[in-house]
Amino acid sequence: MIIGIDGNEANIENRVGVNQYAAELLAALERLPESKKHSFIIYLRQSPLPHLPRERDGWNYKVLPARGVWVLSKLLPHLWLTNPKPDVLFTPSHYAPLLLPIPAVVSIMDLGYLETKEQFKKYDYYQLKYWGALSMRFAKKIIAISESTKREVLSYYPWAKGKVEVTYPGYDKSKFHVPNNKSQINSKIQKVKTKYRIHGKYILFLSTLKPSKNIEGLLGAFKVVSKDHDDLQLVISGKKGWLYESIFNKVISLDLQEKVIFTDFVSEEDKVSLIAGCLVIAAPSFTEGFGMHVLEAMGMGIPVVVASAGSLPEVVGSAGIIVDPNDPKSIAEGIEKALEKHDVLSDKVKKQANKFDWEKTANDTLQILEKAV
Repeated sequence: MIIGIDGNEANIENRVGVNQYAAELLAALERLPESKKHSFIIYLRQSPLPHLPRERDGWNYKVLPARGVWVLSKLLPHLWLTNPKPDVLFTPSHYAPLLLPIPAVVSIMDLGYLETKEQFKKYDYYQLKYWGALSMRFAKKIIAISESTKREVLSYYPWAKGKVEVTYPGYDKSKFHVPNNKSQINSKIQKVKTKYRIHGKYILFLSTLKPSKNIEGLLGAFKVVSKDHDDLQLVISGKKGWLYESIFNKVISLDLQEKVIFTDFVSEEDKVSLIAGCLVIAAPSFTEGFGMHVLEAMGMGIPVVVASAGSLPEVVGSAGIIVDPNDPKSIAEGIEKALEKHDVLSDKVKKQANKFDWEKTANDTLQILEKAV
């Protein structure tokens, strides 16, 4: 069987969210022994970056250079004209070519944008809403990355019943684990703290700066927590998304300039050290498709405080502290509890994290692709 994959979400240097999901899944598919019986063609608009798997017999890249709406202007015509054609096209994102001559499979992160239109630029919102819906309509199979996402899909699009299957993402256990060499990791932690001007103990937020992540609610909660923890800082790590200006204004209005640190996007190496050095990971998002950064922190034994929204309760199970994202007081109480019960929670989150694995994700995905054909 020939499996075509739109690899553009994975072929990005600074990967977050769907980019990270796509890149990790491609790597896991390439490693999977069961995949060796198939041939893969990864379609890209530019040459593959070094982090993608190397070409080999049965794993090849097809670069189709183009500007504009590449999926429609380049990939769709190519798939109609090329021979032999792939038996299936997998798009590890919300957007697939429409009216394909072959079956398509799409991955859906979450549909939170349908309820938070005001938190998106008009172009992004309408593209997500309409192209995403059409992609699911024409797809033979829909992969949801959580049960929560599956429920959202079926709630908005009942006609998708029978198409949707859940495959949980995993995390890189070679990077995100409790370190054996304490002195070595402590050295790296100190280095990254110096780099980002972190002076002492800190709580870590790790995601794109945009309204759906509820960073303003976290800032309100941190203001309460910091009254009893004068030496505590809040590190907000992630690239600027959209409508983020009010976050910086909130820091000023709460007079937290000396206690809140913005790092912008951080490298994978720095991310590991930042997580290893923090006391708690806070993810009070209004909506979240999965929260891979939460899972990565759990793998390192870091207590997590998450919102009762989207898939986050699925990810943390009974090991995490679940709070109301609409109530800063609830977030503050969750952080206080995580600080108090750090050691107990550390053991729990490590056990919970072990339930998630990229090899299983890749195997489940491959089975869905085979069923689509």
